[in-house]
Amino acid sequence: MRTIDNIRRFRLSDTFIEPYKDANVPWGPLGYITFKRTYSRRLNEFDPEASGTEEWWQTCRRVVEGMFNMQKQHVFMLGLEWNDAKAQKTAKDAYDRLFNLKWTPPGRGLWMMGTKFIEERTAAGLFNCAFRSTKDLSTKGGYLFAWMMDALMVGIGVGFDTEGAGTLNICEPQYTNDTLIIDDSREGWVDSVHTLLDGFLFGAKVPKFDYSAIRPEGAPIRGFGGTSSGHGPLKELHESLVELYSKKVGEPITSVDIVDTENLIGRCVVAGNVRRSAALAMGRHDDFHYLEMKNDSEKLRHHRWGSNNSFNAVVGMDYTWHAEQSQKNGEPGYIWLNNARTRGRFKDGERLDDINVAGFNPCVEQQLEDAELCCLVETFPAKHEDMEDYLRTLKIAYLYGKTITLSNTHWPETNAKMLKNRRIGLSQSGVVQAFNKHGRREMYEWCDKAYDYVQKLDEHYSNWLCIPKSIRSTSIKPSGTVSLLNGSTPGIHFPEDEYYIRRIRFSNTSPLLGPLEAAGYKTEKDVYSPNTTCVEFPVHEPYFKKGKRDVNMWEQLEIAAQYQHYWADNSVSITVTFKPEEAESIKDALEMYESRLKAVSFLRYEETGYEQAPYEPISKETYEKLIKNITPITKIETQEQGSGTKFCTNDSCEL
Repeated sequence: MRTIDNIRRFRLSDTFIEPYKDANVPWGPLGYITFKRTYSRRLNEFDPEASGTEEWWQTCRRVVEGMFNMQKQHVFMLGLEWNDAKAQKTAKDAYDRLFNLKWTPPGRGLWMMGTKFIEERTAAGLFNCAFRSTKDLSTKGGYLFAWMMDALMVGIGVGFDTEGAGTLNICEPQYTNDTLIIDDSREGWVDSVHTLLDGFLFGAKVPKFDYSAIRPEGAPIRGFGGTSSGHGPLKELHESLVELYSKKVGEPITSVDIVDTENLIGRCVVAGNVRRSAALAMGRHDDFHYLEMKNDSEKLRHHRWGSNNSFNAVVGMDYTWHAEQSQKNGEPGYIWLNNARTRGRFKDGERLDDINVAGFNPCVEQQLEDAELCCLVETFPAKHEDMEDYLRTLKIAYLYGKTITLSNTHWPETNAKMLKNRRIGLSQSGVVQAFNKHGRREMYEWCDKAYDYVQKLDEHYSNWLCIPKSIRSTSIKPSGTVSLLNGSTPGIHFPEDEYYIRRIRFSNTSPLLGPLEAAGYKTEKDVYSPNTTCVEFPVHEPYFKKGKRDVNMWEQLEIAAQYQHYWADNSVSITVTFKPEEAESIKDALEMYESRLKAVSFLRYEETGYEQAPYEPISKETYEKLIKNITPITKIETQEQGSGTKFCTNDSCEL
């Protein structure tokens, strides 16, 4: 069998790369710092003699070469034709467009593509998000929660439902005197939780847990990077699960129990140094115990913050109660699952080829079958001067997304879904900027023509690769971290203002703080968190016409509906901000748009008045005064690599 190790690896020439080493990157105001803080890996991972961390030209090379190596391995394994000259030409275009930030892989791809972890262990780390149904809880038991924990620990955001509620009664475990020495690995942690939960769900044997093999707090973690938290978070998770289930032996498992279990797991993953946990719970519209579970403030603070909670809405239902809840706290979110199952782009009418959709990823831009993953790829239409140039970029973005579908995970049932569906999520960010630059009608025309172009690309490359066409290919994600690289607005959301301060928090030990202070950025002690420093970045929004405080709820909904019509055959992720005077109209809005959207959430817009707020609008004069004292940072020498990114890289779904 020919593998990537015994075929000639794909590589861009040093001659091609050389001019980029000193070329200017079109960073956004927070771009370079975001890159070094999040995506820059240690060079000694790839060259034992090297020191320091990647610069952007090196990350771009790692990503593009990793992408084309994945294609080449697939082609060689099947004995298909590989044209190296043609691949080189496309790869050079991919590199140039990535270097100039016209497209990007998801944050997961920037961090993991081209690493030994992906080639040697599992490609799961390249995917953003997943969905897991609990409908088979009575037969699969603790495995479902173990799967979700495994995904979270790899860095995948997980959506899940509560369909398993009432399907089994909680049991008394058979505690034994046997000892299970928990392996010092992701798999070891996951297996221990699987074992414990099977005890309560099936009455299976549960041994005594021995945590002695787990590396101590502060020890380095290879592969994903970071440092160990020690065994404390895992032991606390075990104890919390015992406390949760022991009081309910003999009772049917409830939707609240299911969500609590996943939330406790998410809490452990956060504390276990994955840093964030992204989850979406999806319940029934009439399950009020589930819908009100975050009203328990004590449990909310302890673990129920660990998921964004939504429900499966039904077209024609009474939204009165749910709309009142949205007015208060921004939850629940609304998912019209039947719309997802029966529609792609709404322009194209009914489609029944994706009828097995079971739910959504945490930011609801990707409809997914049970155990299916998604890979999201970013494009930035405002960074292009015309549609022809944008289509060239879209081809590269498509190729990245399609290439990821060639990989396998360590979950057989996931591989079965992925090999069949080949689902990808080509997204646009900076949409409002593109409206202001190119025109709103023009952008809808771009979307329509670009979508048809993607379908032609998919037919061509699927035939070449001898794989199925992608069941769905386009979406709108609420990009957060990735959009900071080139200063784009996230997804279809409006910017804060034309001029504002963006505050980012850094550990007091971060090697980035010294260069930031030397460059003239204002830094101050974080008033909310110890050992943390708050840094202020002045931002000027390009192509500005209106911001969040200027736009009404209806305009936001209409933009989402138009993108669901012309572009997204998966879904459009939109959090609609509303003013106090618009709150009473949420019910009417839901009734008007329930047949034009697949998902939506609402959040009250409030002028920030608290200390060190993430965003603070400022005047043009203040901006110019602040920026005058700042020297642009073009290079930072550090031995500390980025933290890596998880999930959809959006603040609202990374918790």
